[in-house]
Amino acid sequence: MIERVRVAVVGVGNNTSALVQGLALYRESGSLVGIRRPTIDGLGVGDIDVVAAFATSKEKIGRDLTEAIFLPPNNFPRLNCDLPRAGVPVTKGLVDATEVQRVAAALAGAEVLLYSAPSGRPETARAYAVAAHTAGVAFINTTADPVARDPQLLDTFEAAGLPLLGDDLASQFGTSVVHNMLLRLLEERGLTLISSYQVNLGGTEDFRNLVENPDSKKQSKLNALSGADRVEVAPLGYLPHLASQKVAHLNIEAQGWGETAVSLDVKLKVHDPSGAAGVNIDLIRLAASALRNGRGGHCAEATSLLKSPPGTAI
Repeated sequence: MIERVRVAVVGVGNNTSALVQGLALYRESGSLVGIRRPTIDGLGVGDIDVVAAFATSKEKIGRDLTEAIFLPPNNFPRLNCDLPRAGVPVTKGLVDATEVQRVAAALAGAEVLLYSAPSGRPETARAYAVAAHTAGVAFINTTADPVARDPQLLDTFEAAGLPLLGDDLASQFGTSVVHNMLLRLLEERGLTLISSYQVNLGGTEDFRNLVENPDSKKQSKLNALSGADRVEVAPLGYLPHLASQKVAHLNIEAQGWGETAVSLDVKLKVHDPSGAAGVNIDLIRLAASALRNGRGGHCAEATSLLKSPPGTAI
């Protein structure tokens, strides 16, 4: 029997709630609904155990992970599955870089550290990456903060045989994925792009944070789009009543044969944390497989799952 992947998570928000609940649901039901790759190098969706969790919320620290994921301001819905206590108390996360050694010690027994804290905290993201490196653990950066795009840090992980995957998730079926596919379709069919834009509205705490710290996220979204010089990404909008749902509006203006006009408008509505979990489940297994095979640094197989992999703009 293949050894389960031991994962530590940073951030006990909606994305972690979706992941933890989803692991329980798929393990219990055996369903393959919403699963892109049932197995990766022999690792199934249920072959993942969360063994440590870090957060800065006083209300969550000390609680069992399966309790903490339902505390406000989390608003991802409860999935239809039994969720036994994890036996994983939420640990106080990094306050500053001086606590790297404490976190590294708490990672004993983990193979992969999934960084799923809010974007806009690059020093914190890097400090957790250093802690993972110190502990000999693979690191996944799901945020727009530049970690895997740092050539020096990437080289350090590669030399140590530790995977470093990032930056920023390309959600399983999110705005950037849909927008980029439409822009590529235009190009493949010979149409000329005149202009395009996207507007994203959401009700999670991550959206609220990104409204306050938009710069790195905007660049990351542009990194994921073809013809980005003619694409505008509007500032994110935080609407609490949307809860964990995201609503996106896309517009494309183009010209076809004879310079005639083509106009396309699309509305997309999804549960944002589900889109993250649907990608994290693959990134975790890719990172674990690479670690077990001694492959450090970036994994080429992860590129399509990310908005800003190594080599893209910061």
